[in-house]
Amino acid sequence: MSSPGTSLSAPRERADACPGALQTHAAADGGLARVRVPGGAISAGQLQALASAARELGDGHLELTSRGNLQLRGLPAGAEAELGDRLAAVGLLPSATHERVRNVLASTLSGRTEGGHVDVRPWVLAFDAGLRADPALADLPGRFLLTLDDGRGDVAGLGGDVGLLALSPDSVALLLGGVDSGLRCSPDDAVALALDAAGAFLDERTAQSSTAWRLTELTDGPTHVATRLDHHNGHFGGQVEVPGAPVVGPVGAAMQLDGRTALIGVVPLGRVSADQADLLARLGAEVQLTPWRSVVVPDLAEDAVDDAAVDLYRTGIVFDEASPWLQVTTCAGRPGCAKSLADVRADAVAAVASRALPAGGDRQHWAGCERRCGRPQGGVVDVVATPAGYDLRIEKD
Repeated sequence: MSSPGTSLSAPRERADACPGALQTHAAADGGLARVRVPGGAISAGQLQALASAARELGDGHLELTSRGNLQLRGLPAGAEAELGDRLAAVGLLPSATHERVRNVLASTLSGRTEGGHVDVRPWVLAFDAGLRADPALADLPGRFLLTLDDGRGDVAGLGGDVGLLALSPDSVALLLGGVDSGLRCSPDDAVALALDAAGAFLDERTAQSSTAWRLTELTDGPTHVATRLDHHNGHFGGQVEVPGAPVVGPVGAAMQLDGRTALIGVVPLGRVSADQADLLARLGAEVQLTPWRSVVVPDLAEDAVDDAAVDLYRTGIVFDEASPWLQVTTCAGRPGCAKSLADVRADAVAAVASRALPAGGDRQHWAGCERRCGRPQGGVVDVVATPAGYDLRIEKD
């Protein structure tokens, strides 16, 4: 397989401290909790429970992450126990030991719209169940990521440590560190292979006496992990190029295979108010969260689509593919981050409203400091706050 000859980053000097629902991060505006939503699929009842938690425990908002998870901010000290109880009651915290490692991205609308070879929704459920059933996998870092791509190529390129990419209805490629390992299996055997790969990452990390958070941080990580999987029931195939990550996801209305409609809207800066979350929950039995900080309301009857779109549009959710909000992301900024030099969210909102986005409105990420947290993959203009104002950094990945 094609892979880097060495580790892609300097050795980690500390253990991963990625936040979860029970292990929160102390931000400048209070505790930050991250709730894992494998595959981005969340039920109406779960979304309503999170909306209530955001109102009663947090700052009144939910934040969409680039991994299809949700965050609550502004939590008071000691709120973890009550938040955990609320999440557990609706099935959002099925394991206290594994809660930070349930990072799973899945193809948007898989099994509902054309474009994929397989329906990956059963993979999401099976992987999550297998992950939680294995005590050893609780040791995975909180940044470890699985991508499940049904063949449409929307999530395979989003930086997964382990990934499954359907090549046909009968063949699945195992991705390691974002590249094709050459290992192939049937769709029925795919989840078992992915679970074995996650375990092999931990074994290789131990063998290298490493504290790596990601597979590519290991020396020759993809190659060594693939070697540990030689025993798996499968075969090798010619290496394929992994599809690059799309800059933006689908937006608007999508016709489903069953004749119903899915409505896909972008949430500016990924900030969902509790009222917006309640509205989304009223529109259908399930919502899917995407890595492009958009929300999908699937399974709408034809006569319900227009009213749903109007109701969501009135709250600020975007359905226009030409909207500048599809090109703008930010870090948390002030007041949430003590390291930030500016309220980047407010400044970005003002720039969009006044049609004064820098760099001609090209895809851009506003950051409050040089760390540039939350920066998306791919070519992007960095709008970085400094003591003297904002600097533009144009880098092509």
